Amino acid sequence: LGATNFPENIDPAIRRRFEKRIYIPLPDVHARKEMFRIDVGKNYNSMTDQDFKVLAERCEGYSGYDISILVKDALMQPVRRVQSATHFKHVSGPSPKDPNVIVNDLLTPCSPGDPHAIAMSWLDVPGDKLANPPLSMQDMCRSLAQVKPTVNNTDLDRLEAFKNDFGQDGQE
Repeated sequence: LGATNFPENIDPAIRRRFEKRIYIPLPDVHARKEMFRIDVGKNYNSMTDQDFKVLAERCEGYSGYDISILVKDALMQPVRRVQSATHFKHVSGPSPKDPNVIVNDLLTPCSPGDPHAIAMSWLDVPGDKLANPPLSMQDMCRSLAQVKPTVNNTDLDRLEAFKNDFGQDGQE
């Protein structure tokens, strides 16, 4: 058993010892949608099914690894928002100590123009009073602008040529 992104570099004598050479293409739109859903998982988010569909459509050419990196970057966006905030406001939400209890004194980042904004940094917010913002589609789009696919058309053409010469298409 072996796996490589450069099958043309394998010595022909070793290549012959592999009974099957199966090409696994990049994920299609449905697979990418599920990958986004799985990678976001149970992290606090406001993502909808439509959001996952849109992301999957926008990420043509992304590998599973690329999607994983994109989601990891997006999951840091709410943290960055907290760290860069200059104003916070009180909100209701589950208590960090007991998620079954709703409290009304949590603090979340907000715009300085918000009518309930309090000038403070995240260092001024007690740890048990911070209401972490959810991961949003806007966070995903911000990361999508930064995280690019690692496979290009030249790579795909090269792998397709190898499959046509020596491999099988994974549809077995």
